[in-house]
Amino acid sequence: MIHSSLDMFLSARRPLLEKGPVALIFVEDDVEVAATLRHHLQSGFKSVVALMPDGFDLPADVTARIERVSFDCGRSEEVFAAVNQVIRAASPGCWLYYCYNAEFLFFPFCETRTVAEMLAFHTEEKRSAMLTYVIDLYAGDLEAQPDAVSLSDAYLDKSGYYAQARYIGTNSTPEERQLDFFGGVRWRHEEHIPWTSRKIDRISLFRARADLELLPNHTFNIAEYNTYACPWHHNLTAAICSFRTAKALKRNPGSSFDIQTFRWRNSVPFEWHSRQLLDLGLMEPGQWF
Repeated sequence: MIHSSLDMFLSARRPLLEKGPVALIFVEDDVEVAATLRHHLQSGFKSVVALMPDGFDLPADVTARIERVSFDCGRSEEVFAAVNQVIRAASPGCWLYYCYNAEFLFFPFCETRTVAEMLAFHTEEKRSAMLTYVIDLYAGDLEAQPDAVSLSDAYLDKSGYYAQARYIGTNSTPEERQLDFFGGVRWRHEEHIPWTSRKIDRISLFRARADLELLPNHTFNIAEYNTYACPWHHNLTAAICSFRTAKALKRNPGSSFDIQTFRWRNSVPFEWHSRQLLDLGLMEPGQWF
């Protein structure tokens, strides 16, 4: 179904936001839009909402299965405002997810289980949010793929990830069960990345509640939503495998000519399978077997 605005979608399709999970896909450009939407449809979301400019075309088979909302992602502030608008409209407890085009959600055992099954288990563990690591993908041959995007020749970093204690404001004590995570292309080319954009952690899966607000740094105003696990044991985490950073670095004139390749000694082909991400420690199955 096609909606002329986010307000129109929320008015016409509010029943979709009663339980979820609902995926919000923010389309910034025309790169791999259909592939992104198909991937999340196959992941088992109850509804996939594409917030995108009117001028972008979609295949008929994709259009028939999604909610298309006219939206301009030109400013990051608009994306955060839209997510918060959906949070306010959703029923408390509804599972929501957000990402951008050319980003692909992977979670433990996603080849045989759905995101709804995973979130049902996560809910039983009294968790209302799930940490996702944004893992940078990049084309192996930038001469063949100058925009750094290639689904058939994608690479990722197998190492170079690390975490630091998270301090908020002037607090001298680190936040409990919160860490700032770094790595990937943003770490290796940090001279081209604003320091506010270098983290790779994002709380992409979460349950709506009346007082919840997404902040501009991809965290929430409720501390427990930003934790990677409960106090008693490890919990599930997921990964968003994303071409977004590599794509931006090659489009930006200030960095494009400085980067001839994203590959280095710790680059490995991306296998498009959750087992690889689990083996590399880039997501955690927790108690879900």
